[in-house]
Amino acid sequence: MKQLDHHLRITPYPYQEEGIRKGLEWKRLFIGDEPGLGKTLQSIGIIDTAGAYPALVICPSSLKINWQREVEKFTDKKALVLDNYNRTTWPYLLQMKMFHVAIVNYESLRKYFVWDIKGGKSFRLKDVVFCPQITMFNSVIIDESHRAKDPSAQQTKFVKGICAGKEYIILLSGTPVVNRPGDLVAQLSIMERLNEFGGKNNFLLNYAQGEREASNLEELSKELYSRCLIRREKAKVLTQLPDKTRVDIYVDISNREEYDTAAQDLAKYLREYQQCTEHEIRRKMRMEALVKFMTLRSIASKGKVEHAIDFVQVFLDGGNKLILFCSSHEIVDKLKKAFPKAVTVTGRDSSVMKQAAVDAFQQREDVQLIICSIKAAGVGLTLTASSNVAFVELPWTYADCCQCEDRAHRIGQKDNVTCYYLLGRGTIDHKLYNIIHNKKAIANSIMASDDEIPTDRLYFEELASTLLNE
Repeated sequence: MKQLDHHLRITPYPYQEEGIRKGLEWKRLFIGDEPGLGKTLQSIGIIDTAGAYPALVICPSSLKINWQREVEKFTDKKALVLDNYNRTTWPYLLQMKMFHVAIVNYESLRKYFVWDIKGGKSFRLKDVVFCPQITMFNSVIIDESHRAKDPSAQQTKFVKGICAGKEYIILLSGTPVVNRPGDLVAQLSIMERLNEFGGKNNFLLNYAQGEREASNLEELSKELYSRCLIRREKAKVLTQLPDKTRVDIYVDISNREEYDTAAQDLAKYLREYQQCTEHEIRRKMRMEALVKFMTLRSIASKGKVEHAIDFVQVFLDGGNKLILFCSSHEIVDKLKKAFPKAVTVTGRDSSVMKQAAVDAFQQREDVQLIICSIKAAGVGLTLTASSNVAFVELPWTYADCCQCEDRAHRIGQKDNVTCYYLLGRGTIDHKLYNIIHNKKAIANSIMASDDEIPTDRLYFEELASTLLNE
C-alpha cells in the first residue's frame, strides 16, 4: 500500500493511518475505537491531510484545552478556544488565517453560533437562525458524540444545523455501547447518512423493534461498518499495551443503620410500585424510585469514605500514584480534606484548572493523587502517570466504567493497569456492579450511554428485582 502523504508531526500507528485513509474516503464517519487508541490524532489527521480548514471541534468543556494542545502538537496549525474575549472576533481571526481550528463546548453552541430561535422551548431545527459565519467551516469534529444522541435536545439540533452541508463530519466516541439502536438515529442524521438506512422510520422499523427496542443487530452492525463506522479494539491493534485487570474490594460501611433504614424504605416503595397498575402513576413512581436508588447509593458511598482514605494512604505511603473516581461533591470534599496535596478534576473546576491538575499529575513526582469526577474526567483525558485506578463510587453504566478505567489504560501506559472497585458489603454497590459488568449492551456496542441515572426501563426493573429478592 502506498504510504499516506500526510503532514503530521508524528508518525501514526498503522491502524491510525488506516483510520485516516478511511476518513479521507468516507468523509462523514464515526470513529468508535476503544478509549486510548488515538481517535483525536486520527480525526486531526483526516482534516489536516484533506486540508479541510477552517475546522470546528465540538467537545466537552473539560477537553477544550486538550484539543487545542493536540492540534498544535500534531500539526503546524493554530487552534482557538472560543471564549468571551473572542466572542465577536473569532470569525475574523479564522478568515485572516491566524487560526485554523475553532474549539467550542456543547453548552456554548448557542452562545457563539445561534442568532435567534423563532419557536418556543420545543423548537425545531428550521426555527433556528444560525450566524452566517458557520458556513466558513469546511469540517466539523464532534468529540464524545453520544452527547448528541437525543434528537429532541437543543444541543443535538444545534450540532446538526452547524454540520449541515459540511464536507467532512467526524463523530468520535470512545465506548461504542448503546442502550438501544435508536440512539444512532440523531448521530447518523448529523452525519447526513440516515437516508442510507432508509430514513428514521425505516431505521427504527428494521433495528428498534421488540421488548428491548433492538432487532436485526447483526445486519445493523454490518451496514455501519461498511458505510461509516471504524471500530478497533486495543487487544487487536495494540498488542504491546499492558493488561488491564479489575479487583473487587468489599468493605463494611460505617453507617449501617442509616443505610438499612433507607433500604427498607426503598423496598417498601418498590412493592407499592409493583402493585400499581395505572400507567401514569407507575411512571411517576418509577422516577421517584430512581431518586431513592441514588440516595441509597450516596449513603453507601459515605459509609465507605473511611476505608477509602485508608486504601489511598497505603498507595501514597508506597510511593505510588493513584487515580480516584467519585460522583458526588461531598465525597470529593471529604477526600480532598484527607489529602490536601491531591489535585482534582471535577465539574466545579474550570477548564484551565482541570488541565493544570492533569499536567501536575502527569509531570510532577510529588503529585501522587488525582481525585476525579466520573462525569468531568471520565472522557478524553490522559492519566498514564499511574497504572492504578480506584472507584469510591460506581458509575451507572458499563460504558462509564470503561471510559474511566481507560484514562490510564491507553497509549503511553507502560505498566499493567489495575482497577479497584470499593464495594460496600451488603449494599446496593454489589448489585449495581454485577448489573453493569454483566449487562454489556446491545450488539456489543455501538454508542456510549451518557445517562446520569439508569433511566432505561429494563435496567431499572432488574435493579429493583435484585433489591426485592434478597
